[in-house]
Amino acid sequence: MTSYYNRRVGSVRPSHLMFTAGIGSLVDLPNFSVLVKGLDSWTYEGLPGDYVIDEPRLRTAVNRSLQLYGNAQVTELRSAPWAEGADTRPKDWPAQGVGVPVTPFPQWLRCTACNVLAAVDSDTFEFRNGNPRAPHEAKFIHDCRRGRLKPLAVAARFTLACTDGHLDEFPYIPFVHHGNPCTKAPRPQLRMRDHGGNQAANVTIQCISCKKKRNIRDAMGERGAANLPRCRGRHPHLGTYADGGCEQEATLMVAGASNQWFPVTLSALALPPNRTADVVRLVEERWEELKAITTRELYDAISSLPQYRYLKEYEAQDLIDAVAARKAALDGRPSEAPAGPVDLLSPEWAVLSAPRPPQATSDFTLVEVDDVPPAVTGLFSHVRQVERLREARALVAFTRLDAPDRESPEIAEEVRLFRSSPGWVPASEVRGEGIFLRVRQDLLADWVARVEKTPVLAAHREAFARFRTNRKSDRITGEFEPMAGWPGEAYLALHTLSHALIRTIALECGYSSASLAERIYADTAEERRSGILIYTAAPDSEGTLGGLVTLAESPDFERILRRALRDAAHCSSDPLCAERLPKYPADYLHGAACHVCMFVSETTCERGNRFLDRRFLVPLEDDSDLVLTPAGLLA
Repeated sequence: MTSYYNRRVGSVRPSHLMFTAGIGSLVDLPNFSVLVKGLDSWTYEGLPGDYVIDEPRLRTAVNRSLQLYGNAQVTELRSAPWAEGADTRPKDWPAQGVGVPVTPFPQWLRCTACNVLAAVDSDTFEFRNGNPRAPHEAKFIHDCRRGRLKPLAVAARFTLACTDGHLDEFPYIPFVHHGNPCTKAPRPQLRMRDHGGNQAANVTIQCISCKKKRNIRDAMGERGAANLPRCRGRHPHLGTYADGGCEQEATLMVAGASNQWFPVTLSALALPPNRTADVVRLVEERWEELKAITTRELYDAISSLPQYRYLKEYEAQDLIDAVAARKAALDGRPSEAPAGPVDLLSPEWAVLSAPRPPQATSDFTLVEVDDVPPAVTGLFSHVRQVERLREARALVAFTRLDAPDRESPEIAEEVRLFRSSPGWVPASEVRGEGIFLRVRQDLLADWVARVEKTPVLAAHREAFARFRTNRKSDRITGEFEPMAGWPGEAYLALHTLSHALIRTIALECGYSSASLAERIYADTAEERRSGILIYTAAPDSEGTLGGLVTLAESPDFERILRRALRDAAHCSSDPLCAERLPKYPADYLHGAACHVCMFVSETTCERGNRFLDRRFLVPLEDDSDLVLTPAGLLA
């Protein structure tokens, strides 16, 4: 990571730049904080091309997601820039200069000795980072006293943010003078004193020139909002301001607040081509790879390459015609691409649930477990080992103050990562292993028909409508559908079963529960699905140890399944947990589930521990009619 002064000031993991503190966010360093700049400032000049992550399906989904930014088109997914030698050869300055560009933010600093408050560009403070072996020692100092050891200057932690995703410095000088200029100096020096205490912030800002002072409490809360200026529409990661300013009110926020940045990401599994897939869909998903196939000679040349041998499964002329049709549709009319998000799960479901596993590749290997015990086949029609998989993830935008939510996509304003499209977005990839479980479709369909009109499912649906209504922003006008995004009754049963298995598997597979992830394939309006994929998703040394896939074999899996169901039948919070059901006015989205029995880490669950209820897996009271699990597994 490089700084405003082109010095290396720290390092973070690639996954950190995707999910914790990416473009537009603040990263806390030991001595100050920095803001990650937009893609217009990133450079890959002189780097080898191995930073490109190839995943056609994800690239298509990213382009569909970026449609709201006009003609922004992505041709590449790239990992963060990095050069060999940055860590092993500290004096290799070319390697030290490679990284993600950042700038100090907030740019108001406070001296820890004399409490002087000034901006970085005021020449009050000096930046020091003379030891290439210790970039974490980068700091600002203030020459306010004699001696060799100069006091440290730290970031003044207050910022302004708004619901449209803007971020700005706190206006210290206007705030102290109640919106008026200082009568003694055009650019006065300030002093910030923290008085401590255990009730909110108790920080006094004083003008050294005219002696006026004001406590930061005057800017907090609903009454304090009246003392703040209107949002200026600033995007510091882009170096721009919104045209015509911003209509939203600014909100005081501490720089380290957890709601200062939320990522908007997409992810897809790298799949081998589905032999039964329509050739038109194949061309759409892998357009960048196949768009050059316009003649039979090109088809023969490309399909002879090892990575493109799957093309021989398709008729050459059909493929050439599909490429020509798509090219004609795109020429001059880029806006005619289908509207709405790309369905990334349907192709995965088609491959995972195909009658025969596809041919193994370096990115994906699926193996059928043959010796499945009869008790397990009562619940699952397929148990498959995903011995090798690769998941690609892309960052497409971010939000502030409000987290993005697939149940309520309209509640948060997405902020773009660039001024003008650079043709790529940040991405990362992880390799791992997994277990795919296909619940018997007839069993699930009968269960849905049996329970969809029960009071329990009605309570879940009504809670979802209240949840959507309560989170609806007052800024949203027009039609509002409270039940939009309801995942369906089958999803609740599949999701609860997934959590029960994850909690049990984590005890035996060698991975922590936070290293596991889930993908739920539930029914949609267009397709019947009934699958669960539990896989490793931690971007570190864990991922392909084999400890997960071996648990799908007999007799381990039956034992794990029975233990998961047995554990789900009891919770140390019972009877409170067992009796829990969302009823008016509650709007939480779970029933008999809690941190003791069903919840997993936020990185593991795809829905934030929502849509869970143990009574759909095991009988908790007199509700055996609600149970999906066959009686043979509950014995």
